[in-house]
Amino acid sequence: MVRGIRGAITVPANDGDLMVEATERLLAEMIKQNNIDPETVCSAFLSATNDLDAMFPAKALREQAGWEYVPVMCMQELAIKGGLERCIRIMMHVNTDTPQKKIQHVYLEEAVVLRPDLQKSTN
Repeated sequence: MVRGIRGAITVPANDGDLMVEATERLLAEMIKQNNIDPETVCSAFLSATNDLDAMFPAKALREQAGWEYVPVMCMQELAIKGGLERCIRIMMHVNTDTPQKKIQHVYLEEAVVLRPDLQKSTN
């Protein structure tokens, strides 16, 4: 069965190194909390708000060992007035037998405001 696993993190500034660091941190936490093996990942979509254009967040995922063949796509998040700024989001599609209610969605830094009802991560 395929399940979606969500994650989001904010970045302090539009800086490529900070974006890579944040994306790697978010990915690591998603992997840890959901026991993800890249062989079980069908695809991953990454988005960034329009104020983050220093690099493609997907680059950070592609450079992780074992993730070279996972289909990854980057896109720009909708620019909604009053929306969360400097935010990178991941939607990962994973083959798993884990029930939907047991999937651990990960929200770090200021992104905890996006889904406080699902918040189980620590900053």
